[in-house]
Amino acid sequence: MRLARFPTVRGRLLALLVAIALPIACLTALAAVTTYRTVVAAIELSQSRTADDFAVRTRVWHRGALRALVASGSLIAKDGIAGAECGAAVAETLLRIPGYQAVRIVLADGRTCFASVDPALTEASVAALAAQQASLPRSPTRTRIQLPPARFDQVNIGGAERLVTQVRMETDAALREAMLLADPDLLDQVFELGGTSDGVNVALVSRGEAVIMHRREPNPDDLSWLPEADRFPVEDGRWEARSRGGQMRAYAARLVTAPDLYVVASFGNAPERAARMQFLALLIAPILTLILLCLVYLRAIDRHCVHWLRGIEATARARSTEPHARAVIAPDMPSDIRSVAEAFNTMIDEQEVRQRRLQTALDDNRFLVRELHHRVKNSLQVVQSYIGLTKRDYRDEARLALADAETRVHVLSAAYRFTLADGEMQPVRVDLFVEDVVTMITNLIRTRDQWVASRLDTDATLSVDRIIPLGFLVVDVASRVLRSTPGVSLTIIVRDIDETTLEVALEADRDIAPSAPPKMFAGLVAQIEAVQSAQPEGRRLGSWRIRHVS
Repeated sequence: MRLARFPTVRGRLLALLVAIALPIACLTALAAVTTYRTVVAAIELSQSRTADDFAVRTRVWHRGALRALVASGSLIAKDGIAGAECGAAVAETLLRIPGYQAVRIVLADGRTCFASVDPALTEASVAALAAQQASLPRSPTRTRIQLPPARFDQVNIGGAERLVTQVRMETDAALREAMLLADPDLLDQVFELGGTSDGVNVALVSRGEAVIMHRREPNPDDLSWLPEADRFPVEDGRWEARSRGGQMRAYAARLVTAPDLYVVASFGNAPERAARMQFLALLIAPILTLILLCLVYLRAIDRHCVHWLRGIEATARARSTEPHARAVIAPDMPSDIRSVAEAFNTMIDEQEVRQRRLQTALDDNRFLVRELHHRVKNSLQVVQSYIGLTKRDYRDEARLALADAETRVHVLSAAYRFTLADGEMQPVRVDLFVEDVVTMITNLIRTRDQWVASRLDTDATLSVDRIIPLGFLVVDVASRVLRSTPGVSLTIIVRDIDETTLEVALEADRDIAPSAPPKMFAGLVAQIEAVQSAQPEGRRLGSWRIRHVS
């Protein structure tokens, strides 16, 4: 991961935390899902094995009954006894075996041996049952020691349910057929669930889903746990279905003897619920831990890193309004951030020292500049006074030349006077400066029959570097006209064109023949950054537009 993509310290630390926590969360989720699937598979396997266990118990019982029937029938056939003598001997044997109710044996020669300990089981009814069972499919035994195919069933005969075990001997020369009728209660121990069944219910079901034997705790007679469906998916021994009581339950079925005697087991959903809770605990607890870790980590970043960095940033930004602001240095600050804060404060202290030194030097420089300008202004006034005194000793052209020079010196003196009016260098108002220049032209250059006026309509200001050449330009044009045209009246017009442009124009009261300006005139126009908007023509002596900052 390229942490440089994140601009802030907080973002980079958070990205690093996510880069660490995300794989851990994925591995935790994978482990939780794997564990859940393993536990569910173990539960399903346990349920299937439970059904297998009860099926094996039932098969063992039936095979035991089949072996007892085959052994007793073979013994009777070997002795060759039949009729009443045989029945009396077999009846005595039945009395010694609880649960065995009737036996019917048919020898190879057709003679029968019948015995019953239940008066409801007569020889005729048992013979009819034997004929009925003989027409039904056999159940072969699936063991390495083969037993003859037999028929296991439950029937209602003599007003009660009976377990039937019937065998037909196809290859035996002495015994043809044998049948045993037993009490269903003999399977009671086979279906004993034990003290902790954990919601397990088991039943032995025959053709038509008749329940031969079942167990359920705590209510043994309740059959509402059996599935609603009439057919069980015996090939896939486990499934989920709705019970007769309307609840979803897990079932497992195993065929005991073909084709229609099988064990059905039902299981509660407590193990699945426990597995789901375990899955949620394994999944959510680590993720919540990671989230809590992220929150604590972010809190720690904000409190022990970002908080102090923002304090230094706030101090730096407050320097513009609070010159003496310093970064806070607290005892609980991290040492590296404290070092940064101390270096920042040291830098501010050194900066303030440099600023004080610079300010002192600047004040001294301003004082020197102000003094220099005052000296220049005073010197100009001295020069102007000296020219004025000298002018008294001359007449005609010499006097006019000295007056012209005195006017130009006054332009310089007036410019410095206005720009230093408040003790500091500042822009000069054009209207005040032009008014002063017009007054000086009136006093120094014009004759008695001439007149100089001004029409000022502006609040613009210009720097001293531009106001001086503007004064020179006005004096130059006015001086050339006044010296060449007796009795002329001049008007100096200054007005605003727009917010950033003003226009300076000179007009006479009569048409004046234009004269070529001196070579320095173009330099004055360039220094003012002026653009001539009208050439001298007729009464108009010229106009210039000057851009300024309001």
